[in-house]
Amino acid sequence: MEDEAQHQYGEDIFVVDVGLSWVASKRDIPAAMLPEEMEQVIPGGSPSAFWAGVANVAVDEFDRTKARQLGQDIGRLVGSPLADQTIHTAWLGATRGVLDPVEDGLSGRAFLLLLQEAWLARVRRDDPAFTPPPPEPVTDEEATRAVLAVIRSVAGDLEGAVRASFGVTPTGIVPALEQIVLRACADLGYRLFLSAMKAYFVMVDKRTYDTLQALGERFGYPEFLVGDNLNYQA
Repeated sequence: MEDEAQHQYGEDIFVVDVGLSWVASKRDIPAAMLPEEMEQVIPGGSPSAFWAGVANVAVDEFDRTKARQLGQDIGRLVGSPLADQTIHTAWLGATRGVLDPVEDGLSGRAFLLLLQEAWLARVRRDDPAFTPPPPEPVTDEEATRAVLAVIRSVAGDLEGAVRASFGVTPTGIVPALEQIVLRACADLGYRLFLSAMKAYFVMVDKRTYDTLQALGERFGYPEFLVGDNLNYQA
C-alpha cells in the first residue's frame, strides 16, 4: 500500500491536501470575501455552485495525478453502501458547516455527483477522451483499525468542539467518520477526520500528533498534509 500511496501523493511535498479533503479545506474562502465578490463566485448564494467551482479549480491547482484523486474520492463514497446522511454529516464536519449543500435541496450523493460532473468537465477540457478509472478504496484491515483507533482516541474532544461551535453543526460526526473508514475507504475517512479536527480547531498533544503523522506517512501523504492548520500543542 505504501508504494502505491507514494506514487499517488508524492510528486510535490508542498501540497497540503488532496482530493475531496482539499475541496473541504476551502471552507474559509467565503468568510474572507466581500458581498459583491461572493455574488460573482456564488451566483445567487448557491452553496453547490461554490463547491462545484472549487472542484473545477482542483484541476488547475494540481497536476494530473492529484486532480484524479478528487474523482477517486468521490467514486469511493458514491459507490459505497453508506447512507446519504452519513456522507452529508462527514461533509459538514470537514467544512465546519460552511455553505451546506442541503440548502440547494441536494442529498449527500447528489452533491458529490454534482462535484464529479464539474470536475470531469474541467478534466475533459484538456483531455476529451479521459475516462475516470474505477475507485480503488483502501480497505486494508490493519490500516482501518489504526484509523479507527485514532478517531476514537479523540472522539470526545471532537464531538465537544462541534457542539460548542456556531452555525450548522453535524450531529454524529464521529460515527459518520467511522462508517466512512469501515464501509468506504480508510484513507479518505482519515483525511476527512483530519479536516474535521482542523475545522473545529481541536487541540492535540504530542502523543496524538505523532500518531497522526505516522498514519500520514503510512498513507504516503505529502509532508505537510497532516500538520498544516492542525492545533498541535507540544
